[in-house]
Amino acid sequence: MSYTFDIQLTKTPKTKPDPNTLKFGKTFSDHMLIMEYETGKGWHDGRIVPYGPIELDPAASVLHYGQEMFEGMKAYRTPDRRVQLFRPYMNAERTRRTNERMCMPDMDPELFVSAVKAIVDVERDWIPEKEGTSLYIRPFIFADEAFLGVQAANHYKFIIICSPVGPYYDIPGGGMAPTSIYVEKEYIRAAAGGVGYAKVGGNYAGGLKAQVSAAERGCAQVLWLDAIEHSYVEEIGAANAFFMIGDEVITAPLLGTILPGVTRASVIELLKKWGINISERRLRIEEIVKASGEGTLKEIFASGTAAVISPVKELKFKDSGVIVGDGSIGPVAQRLYDTLYGIQTGTIADEMGWTVEV
Repeated sequence: MSYTFDIQLTKTPKTKPDPNTLKFGKTFSDHMLIMEYETGKGWHDGRIVPYGPIELDPAASVLHYGQEMFEGMKAYRTPDRRVQLFRPYMNAERTRRTNERMCMPDMDPELFVSAVKAIVDVERDWIPEKEGTSLYIRPFIFADEAFLGVQAANHYKFIIICSPVGPYYDIPGGGMAPTSIYVEKEYIRAAAGGVGYAKVGGNYAGGLKAQVSAAERGCAQVLWLDAIEHSYVEEIGAANAFFMIGDEVITAPLLGTILPGVTRASVIELLKKWGINISERRLRIEEIVKASGEGTLKEIFASGTAAVISPVKELKFKDSGVIVGDGSIGPVAQRLYDTLYGIQTGTIADEMGWTVEV
């Protein structure tokens, strides 16, 4: 099924930002896509309009009961000036899983991807071309029906906004730089049966307290442990975590507490293709500490849309430092970053069939 959207172009276009000074998530493009949902009517009235404030009733369900979700993805400019997305149907399928968990309406993946392509096509001049930059795309859905009462709403809005961005971490020229990570032993991110696998704002707001603690200790992010034993490693901040001990790369399995990241899936597929031993299994923080002491902890890195691959040089655990390798960027993390970013930006041939042209 094909989808079309009405387009109302802005009469007051903004000045494009300097690509050399772009910060992540601070600048927004000229337009946004809006679509409504009503029980019995489905998704309707999809339109692209000038970017601006949205009107919301003070009793809107989202403000009181948190019925919302969001996604994150990017559009890239290739050397021959084509525009492409990276595995957008995975974002569409994750949207469906999140919506199902949050008792929100289903969305046809074709509708989701068509909407993303439509707004990116209108905003293609906002896609920066400097290395390390891209157009960040933020689709989100929230309940805007006005009522007080704990129940699923009957009316929702689907909106997509776009933001030209530089590197997630402020690294000159983009790329990667190893960071220190704080191992959180008190607070948790998610528990079995909860919403850890869903992309909802509450997962992120609930992590801010630990993130502040990490920053006070000079760390860039938090390594989350499981909710029951506070021993098994799960995610790094809002990203999936990978640990290379000996010749095995280990990442936490998808048991309901881990966000099924698009980049995570891509990392696993690439490692398998390269013949690198990759395991999805539970791993205790004590095993990691032991491996560091024995010199077999070769690499730790996180994967996600915002930064692609983020190498880790040290874990701060119980007020001591757990050193990772020699503290530099490991060869596996570097190869993954170069390959993924190359495919995304069109400087490496997409042999995996992951990119979708706009």
